[in-house]
Amino acid sequence: MRTTLTLDDAVDRKLKKIAKQTGKTYKQVVNETLQRGLAKSTRPRRRYKLKTSSLGEPDPSYDLTKSLQLADQLEDDEIVRKLKLRK
Repeated sequence: MRTTLTLDDAVDRKLKKIAKQTGKTYKQVVNETLQRGLAKSTRPRRRYKLKTSSLGEPDPSYDLTKSLQLADQLEDDEIVRKLKLRK
């Protein structure tokens, strides 16, 4: 099939360099490169697994049943700490 592509100059130079090094035609190099790229993108991806780690027990002074209030308080404490550092 014949088609027209617009390639970045850097991509064109790399493809021509590969063609020269391998003794293949530019057309062969373009087709092989596209086939390899397409094969990689259609392979099923392995599921990422993350090992869990214990971060320790929460501070007993915090009531975790009120987690939104806790988050607000921690955020406020951090803002105050940063403002004190500016002085």
